[in-house]
Amino acid sequence: MSQNFNGFSEDFQAFFKELKENNNRDWFAANKKRYQDIVQYPISDFVADLGPKLEEIAPCYVADPRPNRGSMFRIYRDIRFSKDQRPYKDHAACQFRHQAGKNAHAPGFYIHLADDGVHYGGGIWMPPSPKLALIRQAIDKNQDKWLSITQDETFLKTFGALNSEGALKRPPKGFSEDHPLIDDLKKKSFFAMHRAPAANLQKASLLDDVIETYEKAVPLMRFLTNAVGLPF
Repeated sequence: MSQNFNGFSEDFQAFFKELKENNNRDWFAANKKRYQDIVQYPISDFVADLGPKLEEIAPCYVADPRPNRGSMFRIYRDIRFSKDQRPYKDHAACQFRHQAGKNAHAPGFYIHLADDGVHYGGGIWMPPSPKLALIRQAIDKNQDKWLSITQDETFLKTFGALNSEGALKRPPKGFSEDHPLIDDLKKKSFFAMHRAPAANLQKASLLDDVIETYEKAVPLMRFLTNAVGLPF
């Protein structure tokens, strides 16, 4: 079990429920101290305790507990080019990315914490075109290995199918529609997520559950990490 993290409080969920109904700067300013006390600092404890465990299974991946500029994403939304002008995210999230990664498009383990549940796993989200091409090449050249990972019984039981967010409608350049893995080659992101109920947020065992799930994602993470030319 963790040393400092003992589960998130009931107010953690309540905060995000209220934020959904009051997503404006005045409300957040009045509740910023509450946000720091029941969301930011407990997540820092979670990340600090997760770090050594993550290092055991994925030494090149970083868990940075700093509440700012660490593994935790900012709550502020980028609304510069969005029709949705809500200023705040209605959830908290962390990415434990590869030490060579500079942004959210790098390979990483992930956790999403919201009032209605939690999900966690790993992969790579919307990598730039050169990295995406490398992943597609690796899948094509190592088809049996790819299938042994994504069709593994434990993997499917834990994560289900790989996420298909942002898939192409047509085959990517250099691949035909009748390629045996065309559905995977059309993907723009590759990540696997396990979903758990909101009640798990309040359990100290959440941390160990997350690590056990990350460990089941290691074969996928190793494949993707190596595909983009990084050590696992």
